[in-house]
Amino acid sequence: MKRKISGLAETARDTDPQIPDGVYLVRVAGARFRWHAQKAFYILRFSILEPLTMADHPIVGRLYCTEKAMWKLGWFLRDFLYDPELLAHEQIDEKALVGLGGVIKISHTVVNGISLTDLEGFAPASEWEELGANPLSSSNLEAVS
Repeated sequence: MKRKISGLAETARDTDPQIPDGVYLVRVAGARFRWHAQKAFYILRFSILEPLTMADHPIVGRLYCTEKAMWKLGWFLRDFLYDPELLAHEQIDEKALVGLGGVIKISHTVVNGISLTDLEGFAPASEWEELGANPLSSSNLEAVS
């Protein structure tokens, strides 16, 4: 049985192989919720702000909304300074996500021959100077949270 999942191809297509694993200062350019029976998720499109050499490349990744993954979604929302009132009411407004900025750590994983971007960590934009100085350090974002 074949099942069409809108946005799935976008996740693989927009993952630019020229974007290395590392730490980036980004702004949320788009967010869309995708319902799936086992794993509902948000597709997030980020615009890279720093380093400037990567500024014309988008980063697209997923944040799952399952019970086990809720901690990661909360981490993202807190560090990107999502509206605390909406967060307190357990609401996510996709329009309110657009424009939020922060730091992300990404890596790439190949699943069934498709390269996917893993959003490994988040930090507030105010931490960029500290984290961006050594972008490939694996402990940078772990120390911040």
